Amino acid sequence: MGSPTDANVVRPVGNTEAQVAPTTTRSSVNATLLPNVYLAPMEDVTDPAFRALCKRYGADRVYTEFVNADALVRDIASTTRKLTIHDAERPVAVQIYGREPEAMAEAARIVEQAQPDFIDINFGCPVKKVAGKGAGAGLLRDVPKMLEIARAVVNAVHTPVTAKTRLGWDEADLHPRVNPLNLNRSVSFSGLSVQRSVSASGLSGEAGRESTFIVDLAEALQDCGIQELAIHGRTRSQMYRGEADWTLIGEVRNNPRMHIPIIGNGDVCTPERARECFDRYGVDAVMIGRASFGNPWLFAEIKDALNGRHDDMTSRRYDAPPRSMAEKVAVLKEHVERAIEWCGNDERKGIIHSRRHFAASPVFKGLPDFRQTRIALLRAETVADVFAIMDEIVEKWGND
Repeated sequence: MGSPTDANVVRPVGNTEAQVAPTTTRSSVNATLLPNVYLAPMEDVTDPAFRALCKRYGADRVYTEFVNADALVRDIASTTRKLTIHDAERPVAVQIYGREPEAMAEAARIVEQAQPDFIDINFGCPVKKVAGKGAGAGLLRDVPKMLEIARAVVNAVHTPVTAKTRLGWDEADLHPRVNPLNLNRSVSFSGLSVQRSVSASGLSGEAGRESTFIVDLAEALQDCGIQELAIHGRTRSQMYRGEADWTLIGEVRNNPRMHIPIIGNGDVCTPERARECFDRYGVDAVMIGRASFGNPWLFAEIKDALNGRHDDMTSRRYDAPPRSMAEKVAVLKEHVERAIEWCGNDERKGIIHSRRHFAASPVFKGLPDFRQTRIALLRAETVADVFAIMDEIVEKWGND
């Protein structure tokens, strides 16, 4: 098995020159990365072990876990460790979050030393410990500060800066209104010597024009220098409840004033849904989040479907998706091994780190009389026990 530690690793310590990735435009993204299927940043999920598998199965870009700007500036070891990047997983984005422009700018400079291809700003995390402190989706309630952070990060680094956000804070942001961002006619960004002129309608267009929050926010972030924008199709208040609303994502993508790539995120769980999102909403990329748990080959399934590929095709630049239960279980076993290595060869810690993938994997969905086996799998604490249970599953259900 190829270990993450065997790859060429770029770490922030001791690096003073950052490798600057080329500027991204909507046209260049489409030309080089079609069909543009990305792995979303997820805390405690998108570590190097999981990113390696998703990359193998065709993820066009992968994102790190969330990197706390304040902790990075304070040089907290567990945070700086998240900047570990392997050349084999490029292009890779490091995502940072925080609530103060100065700390975010300094964090971005530190991240740049790790030589990522992109630096991504988290304006969308809905969890209380992030949003409740005014970071992540919490900034949807303070748009001037969000824009100030975006501008500060863009000005601090040479690496392309992207962002990920949500449709708004709550349902009120989903409805068109005049000046949905609640910005004054003139918006000043303290300490940055930048001033924006804002029409009565919000950011552009005729006075009194109604617009939705996310449409105007996307324009504002673009004007700050954000080079790509990922949008999750829910508000912060929704968390992950209900269905993602891609209609508003499509409005952003088809806004003639938008010139940067728009990435859609939310409920892309099947190749059919991915195709629908590309065809109906025109997004430049789709981003896969929770549907990838225990399912890293989903990227290959989506790309095969979009490209009309079949099992006998040899033109892939990624591994063919596993078909049988035995093949899929073998991938899950490899993930366990990689997770253990990433956790410092701590067997128990690596297994615990992998459990969310066991629990969510479609491999084990819908198996009859599976409850007790599932409980045993999620309680196992040694590799021998985990693998023995997985082998039993294949033997018992693999031919169904």
